[in-house]
Amino acid sequence: MLNPLTTAQALHLWHGVGLAQVRGNEADLSLRQITILLTIYLEPPPHTVRALAAKLNVSKPVITRALDAMGKLALVTRKRDDKDLRNVLIQRTVKGSLFLEHMADEISAASKGL
Repeated sequence: MLNPLTTAQALHLWHGVGLAQVRGNEADLSLRQITILLTIYLEPPPHTVRALAAKLNVSKPVITRALDAMGKLALVTRKRDDKDLRNVLIQRTVKGSLFLEHMADEISAASKGL
């Protein structure tokens, strides 16, 4: 069983991952965008703007702006819900999966230095 990280270790881990993201060739996402992306990929679908806004306790326009930016990077796509045309479903993409896989590799690498 792993021991919990100390405060300093947790901050060093977060710093290492942040540095790798900033220095790398990947998209430079905000913390909010990363959290939304992780929610879409780690929690089972369907995902809607309304549900993401409720989960993160932010407004729908906040989610929409983040999705606009991530959509331009092809990390997610949006599609109208055939069952309820008022809903927009947020879908995963291969590029988004690869982005998060690379991020997970960076987290793993940074954790080895602790």
